[in-house]
Amino acid sequence: MQLDFSGRRVIVTGAAQGIGRGIVKAFARSGAKVHALDLDPEGLKAAREAGAVATAALDLSDRAAVHATFAKVAEAEGGIDILAMAAGGVRGQVNRPIEEIDEDKWHVLFEANADSAFWCIQAAAPAMKRQKKGRVITVSSGAGLRPSLTGIQGYCAAKHAVVGITRQLSWELGPHGITVNSVAPGFVISNPSTQKQWDSYGPEGQRRLVENTHTRRLGRPEDIANAVLWLASDQAEWITGQIISVDGGRS
Repeated sequence: MQLDFSGRRVIVTGAAQGIGRGIVKAFARSGAKVHALDLDPEGLKAAREAGAVATAALDLSDRAAVHATFAKVAEAEGGIDILAMAAGGVRGQVNRPIEEIDEDKWHVLFEANADSAFWCIQAAAPAMKRQKKGRVITVSSGAGLRPSLTGIQGYCAAKHAVVGITRQLSWELGPHGITVNSVAPGFVISNPSTQKQWDSYGPEGQRRLVENTHTRRLGRPEDIANAVLWLASDQAEWITGQIISVDGGRS
């Protein structure tokens, strides 16, 4: 199946590295006009190299900044067709006992994962409603469906929240021609945080993780990008409110 996104107006968050950058590259190769957003201004240079037509550095947990940025994109492009959100992650945290978790460690993970997803969808919805069509894809995690391999309580809870946001907004936005789905990746080494996590497992833990994956390999950013593009395509127009596990069969 050849997916053609020629002229489609796309916003990708978390675009500076790993999965997000892979999504930028895949959409750009398919003809889309990609606007790349990330907290890391230096990393966005790689998103530009991957094919983004424009980039913006901002904190996606800042509602006002998100709305202002999305309004600029909608005005410049005449609308927004697709929103793909790969922003999030563990923000450098590692597994700690529940007694050691303070407010900052808890809240920052919700801001990075759940808050950012909600504000971005909220900001994109008006343009999509005017068009009576839109595609929204969150990138959640296997940690949004079961206990997290990271052992990080806040990350697991925030990714479960992303799943809830996806399903609830699918119900709300569906009558306006907007689908909302999520891709839940398995283990993908895509940035320094995931490399740190992989290293922490040690040889035995790494072996067990791979052996418990049906395809006997870790994921790649392009595996996730391929699923995102399919959910964004016209072929998937009657699929909404779904969480697609892309994890080599681990789930």
